Amino acid sequence: MCIRDRAIEFGAKVVSMSDSSGYIYDSEGFDLKEKLPFIMDLKNVKRGRISEYVTKFPNAKFVAGEAPWKNIPGAQIVMPCATQNELHEDDAAALIKGGSLLCVAEGANMPCLPGAIEAFQKSKVLYAPGKASNAGGVATSGLEMSQNSLRINWDSEEVNKRLHDIMVKIHAACVEHGKNDDGSIDYVRGANIAGFIKVADAMCEQGIV
Repeated sequence: MCIRDRAIEFGAKVVSMSDSSGYIYDSEGFDLKEKLPFIMDLKNVKRGRISEYVTKFPNAKFVAGEAPWKNIPGAQIVMPCATQNELHEDDAAALIKGGSLLCVAEGANMPCLPGAIEAFQKSKVLYAPGKASNAGGVATSGLEMSQNSLRINWDSEEVNKRLHDIMVKIHAACVEHGKNDDGSIDYVRGANIAGFIKVADAMCEQGIV
């Protein structure tokens, strides 16, 4: 849910969300004042299904038993955040065929299958692998552990600032190690190399190698 809220705060128009029963599409977009609070109450308090959204907001539509990837017209940014292996090669092809896709950023552990990743990269779509773009979840857990250990309490603004700094450094590492000769960035290669170096440095510092 956080990635959706942050996207809206930064000016994005979020039009689709899903659960295991299907997905909703709201061409008007979700807002932070009415629609998102309704969804938060529906899912977190009432434990309802996402399909109930359309009874409250009838201009939206619900599609049962499907993922949204093939059916969102004009999608520019896609963020699969549910589970692994949810975005397949044919889904990637449909998104690319739409002609508007700029970026795919993973918000879960390996939601895109290898065929989908290859399709995005061949089409020069900016693809951010979960080991980089989804690192914020692990980083936030680390920040929580730091607060517990130090017996201090940061407000949400302080946590977001520290998380932002962490993600900026992760992005910089991906750029440093993933830059191609033409100036484009291979975020997969960059994240892999940066991750390897981080582990290798830690092992050296501990005297393991």
